[in-house]
Amino acid sequence: MKNKKIKMISKLVIRISLIMMFCGGYAVADNPPNTAELKIISGPKNAEDIIPIGDTQWLVTSGMNGQVSRSDINGHIYLVNRKEKTFEEFFPGKNPLFDHDKNIFGECPRPINPDKFSSHGLALKEKSPGLFRLYMTSHGERETIEVFDINIAGARPVISWTGCVPLSEDIMANSVAILSDWGFVTTRFHDPTVPDSMMSIVQGKLTGGVHEWHPGGAVKAIPGTEVSGANGIAVSPDDKWVYVAAFGSKEIIRFDRTKSPANLERVRIDIMPDNIHWGDDGMLYTAGNNNARGTGWSVFSIHPETLQIERVTGVDQTATMQNASSAVPVDGDIWVGTFSGDRIGYLPRP
Repeated sequence: MKNKKIKMISKLVIRISLIMMFCGGYAVADNPPNTAELKIISGPKNAEDIIPIGDTQWLVTSGMNGQVSRSDINGHIYLVNRKEKTFEEFFPGKNPLFDHDKNIFGECPRPINPDKFSSHGLALKEKSPGLFRLYMTSHGERETIEVFDINIAGARPVISWTGCVPLSEDIMANSVAILSDWGFVTTRFHDPTVPDSMMSIVQGKLTGGVHEWHPGGAVKAIPGTEVSGANGIAVSPDDKWVYVAAFGSKEIIRFDRTKSPANLERVRIDIMPDNIHWGDDGMLYTAGNNNARGTGWSVFSIHPETLQIERVTGVDQTATMQNASSAVPVDGDIWVGTFSGDRIGYLPRP
């Protein structure tokens, strides 16, 4: 069953990559983006998501396995020095560390297999001074939310695997956001056991929604959150509001976690929105291929209260990095990840 699911996910991700490459575009003829401003750090493979580690000079990125590029590369987590513009393999690295937190993640059957995983969506939350906890949607050998601790007390950050939360066979998790009790909400992009589910997303049909987990409990669907291609996810600091990128319907969704069933507020966006993250200015940021075919990608900001959406920056189809899947502003730059390729990028912050 696991091998069958892995093959289905692999085929799905390949189809996603093809659809995103040929269906993107945002009409910007009057104000074409300055692609010369995009700068590249070459090396990180399929760095689908990217987030800063607090206010340090460090960023952490995911690294999906070869499902997209049809290669045999394994999953990675990368550490980026945004000041020196360098990167290194963060996990597994030469000597991966393991320290299972069984108090919170007691249902996790075993440590992650460093040779068979795919790092996808990321979320980070400070646990104590100098210590952060990283949650990651992961595919490959198993479908899980994998958890790591990142210690920044020394000269360089140190990462160790901490636990996992297994997901059921009918959940292909895309992104994750951490709750205050160390639970999480995660997006179910689709049901990988359903044939041709990617076509349903392209057609804007309902394919998944938001699931929630708390320590000691089970992963449960949140009623009323069904959308087309639930992708990026973020939560407000008080855990009340949840923001979701609906990839298939090209919408940003907001709902109140304290009400059941959820009442979804929707706003259209001119990209195929992927990950969503908080910026240091209190705004939400998302990135994705433009809706008008073959015109590159864009970064948008979303006001968390009004849901007002504004295009911040982007590039056209001639840029050396395409298929943007995440964006986060840090100081004077906006850092961008991609689900397909061997690079990450950064643009000057307007």
